[in-house]
Amino acid sequence: MLEALLQGKRGLVVGIANEHSIAAGCAMALREAGAELAVTYADERSKPFVAPVVAKLDAPIFMPMNVEIDGQLEAVFDAIEQEWGQIDFVVHSIAFCPKDDLHGPVSACSKAGFAQAMDISVHSLIRMTRLAIPLMPKGGSILTMSYYGAEKVVDHYNIMGPVKSALEGTVKYLAAELGPKQIRVNAISPGPLHTRAGSGIAHFDELIDAAQNRAPERSLVSIEDVGHMAVGMVSDLSRKVTGNIAYVDGGYHVQA
Repeated sequence: MLEALLQGKRGLVVGIANEHSIAAGCAMALREAGAELAVTYADERSKPFVAPVVAKLDAPIFMPMNVEIDGQLEAVFDAIEQEWGQIDFVVHSIAFCPKDDLHGPVSACSKAGFAQAMDISVHSLIRMTRLAIPLMPKGGSILTMSYYGAEKVVDHYNIMGPVKSALEGTVKYLAAELGPKQIRVNAISPGPLHTRAGSGIAHFDELIDAAQNRAPERSLVSIEDVGHMAVGMVSDLSRKVTGNIAYVDGGYHVQA
């Protein structure tokens, strides 16, 4: 279904934790569509869980990248420049908040926890975009992952709601800034999925049940659903789409 849609395109996918993660679904769909991929892993502990996904992608670049470690992000883009010379898209699918701050009320969030959540979840997108710009001389696409909790209050999503709101605002401002360079910046907002990241949210099973029961389609989305949207968003089919938040949630976001 996706074959050849991205033939000749090259891109970076950041955030694969294991075969069940959203970034893995995106990477598999992008590869199926013909794209050549660079892929990262967070650290040596996570590498064995990412490696099986990478084996299916035939990725020529597979490198460590912890955005909190100085130089690792730059090293990945240096490797891309040496290997390919340029890049067509970046898929940013990373977010983090310390457990105590994530599970506590917003009013109790620590200064350090908030700063770390914003740095990893939001400012890393800005840094990646800055490094990608010189490698997109003919334009390109930057794509990140948000959630409905950025727009409306979702029980137990807590401080990640304001963090994702900041991410969506950043998407819009980057889109306006980079439009003249023909670099598009968008976000996908998936419904809740059974991923390792999602399971860190308190009462996550309740959130899953609510999404399934209230969504007009009465079903949960899959990482494959998100991957298919990612293909469309980075492909030329969306060449006039920028600053957009694309919901992949079975229609949940339209419900009052």
